Amino acid sequence: MSPVVATAAEVAIALLAAALLLCLYRLLRGPSPQDRILALDTLYIDTLALLVVAGVRFAEPAFFDAALVIALLGFLGTVALAKFRLRGDILD
Repeated sequence: MSPVVATAAEVAIALLAAALLLCLYRLLRGPSPQDRILALDTLYIDTLALLVVAGVRFAEPAFFDAALVIALLGFLGTVALAKFRLRGDILD
């Protein structure tokens, strides 16, 4: 990996870590439940991006597998929370 790509990946990792912290703050301090659900959704997307960039930077295929699992679980969690918020019950 060239030094320019490695540096760009490290900058991207730092910025994604900052985005994770900001989303965590919104998750804990969100004024409404909708804000908290959106923060949780953004949190898993940022985590997904962080794992993909770290997988490219460190050439580790396990990061991509973890990113796939987080993507699937994050989507299901978002759907479940939205359904709970609309109907008050997850299972029909």
